[in-house]
Amino acid sequence: MTSVFDSIDSTVFRSYCFWCAALVIKMLVMSVLTGLKRHAKKAFANPEDAKVNKVKVVNNDPDVERVRRAHLNDLENIPLFFAIGFLYILTGPSVSLAVNLFRIVGISRIVHTLVYAVVVIPQPARGLAWMGAYFPTWYMAVKVLLAFI
Repeated sequence: MTSVFDSIDSTVFRSYCFWCAALVIKMLVMSVLTGLKRHAKKAFANPEDAKVNKVKVVNNDPDVERVRRAHLNDLENIPLFFAIGFLYILTGPSVSLAVNLFRIVGISRIVHTLVYAVVVIPQPARGLAWMGAYFPTWYMAVKVLLAFI
């Protein structure tokens, strides 16, 4: 008896795994980036951290908040890619299309962080980077829906 897993192309699956791991690492780096920004700006949100660093609690530093918003944007968008990307590979997509969709999402999310939180570049850079991941994720979601109707 065959299963849907028998039809998964190894190149597609390997690409999916690579980009999932790359995006997990990127999200982990965001936590470190937030901490580095807090230390650089002496903007600690917790009283115990402020006390150790002999500063007052600061909950609204614009630079720290920018990094936090970039991280929150990751948390709102990247898990959706993890889920729909996996379901998409179960549809038996074209290898080149799937690999390129995963690549576009991964690179777009990395660029989004760079232009949002690392080297701030004015709009439309952030919006374009966000759309670069958003639209392929939508495409995969629609393809999954249509494949399993």
